[in-house]
Amino acid sequence: MSIDFHPHPYQAEAIEWGLTHRRCGLFLPMGAGKTVVTLTILSRLMYIEVGKVLIIGPKRVVESTWPDEIAKWKHTSYMTYCPIDGPMSKGKKPIPEGMDIYLIGKDNVKALCDTFDKSWPFDMIIIDELSTFKNPSSKRFKALRKMIPLTDRLIGLTGTPAPNGLPDIWSQIYLMDRGERLGRTLTQFRQTYLQPGRRNGYVIYDWILRKGSEERIYQKIGDICMSIRQDDCTKLPSLNLVDYPVDLGKHLKQYRAFKRDKVLEIDNDALMAVNAGVLCGELLQFASGEIYKEDKTTTVIHDHKVEALDDLIEAANGQPVMVFYYYKHELRRLMDRYGKDHRVRTIEGPDDIRDWNSGKIDILLVHPASAGHGLNLQKGGCVAIWYTMPNWNLELYQQANARIYRQGQKKAVTIYHLIAKGTIDEDMRRALEEKDVSQKRLIEALRK
Repeated sequence: MSIDFHPHPYQAEAIEWGLTHRRCGLFLPMGAGKTVVTLTILSRLMYIEVGKVLIIGPKRVVESTWPDEIAKWKHTSYMTYCPIDGPMSKGKKPIPEGMDIYLIGKDNVKALCDTFDKSWPFDMIIIDELSTFKNPSSKRFKALRKMIPLTDRLIGLTGTPAPNGLPDIWSQIYLMDRGERLGRTLTQFRQTYLQPGRRNGYVIYDWILRKGSEERIYQKIGDICMSIRQDDCTKLPSLNLVDYPVDLGKHLKQYRAFKRDKVLEIDNDALMAVNAGVLCGELLQFASGEIYKEDKTTTVIHDHKVEALDDLIEAANGQPVMVFYYYKHELRRLMDRYGKDHRVRTIEGPDDIRDWNSGKIDILLVHPASAGHGLNLQKGGCVAIWYTMPNWNLELYQQANARIYRQGQKKAVTIYHLIAKGTIDEDMRRALEEKDVSQKRLIEALRK
């Protein structure tokens, strides 16, 4: 049964922004109701200024969240929609006629653009989780930028516009203004606002802001990007972030030797880290207690972290618990450990989301990359545990946390981080905190 929508003041402001700006960004906090805000904008434009709307987003979000939200509200339930999926070939129509909204996963964008080319039929584009287009070298960005001149309106939605700093912002703004504010090319943007960071001769590993560039970028994009802080939204219950230390005991000495020598003796064999990136991943696995070997099989090194997880699940006292894992062997290990005595599931489709929100799942095992955007999981529980941190990725971390800490959550939320003492876990946790500083400054600047 559809219900009435009564926007909060910040939502009414965002709706007005989207109506009065033909191409814009809505940088709203996670859980602030970006979907219903955007659908409300569409409801006022549909059949007047726009006829065919394309919504691009993470696969699970366009499959579940958007259809659920369209049907949920009285003022949007009349809209017709269909997913765009499956193989596409040039000259064949991959979409049915007569729909208001077309939903497509971000990984299918290039195929859709190639299929239609200059006969692009969509007069408005919504990009849910705009930050997934932050890489200007990606095929999806290169394909979509060609369609922008053929589109009358565009709204970019994200709660994490600069997860790794402002050097990520160029391609996202380009999709709104075709380079008018920050430069027509990435090279021009870098020459104007950035300077090389870490480098080896002519090879530049990263870019950093020139002095004064941060404020200049804020001024340039402030007229098309609206942002609000979480504090400006409806009051949410308290959020408690808890670092739960895990003592590796005698295995810490083995860990330190592996970090120093880049060689780990396991099962009468030697595992060698060929470079720093590989070593980073292997140290992260060591801290979790299980590690891939050269032949792609795994071996268990210790049980310290999984035993700590036992303690937290027991302390939840029967409350549903969401557990974030990172490696496939962690999923298997956790399934084996808890599957017999608990109702344990992963998210494979809309039914799993509904069952979690209905209280039919005791332990939900979630990979942050597959459920890190847009899914509404706040009704199913208020306890989440990071078994393994998301490998330096601030966006995955924040988006995953926002699955349960978002508008509609009624209980105080506790999010635990299992941190193996003296290991890369501590470095990763600290790095994620530091990255959050620059993103908060961007949000604050645009809010003003």
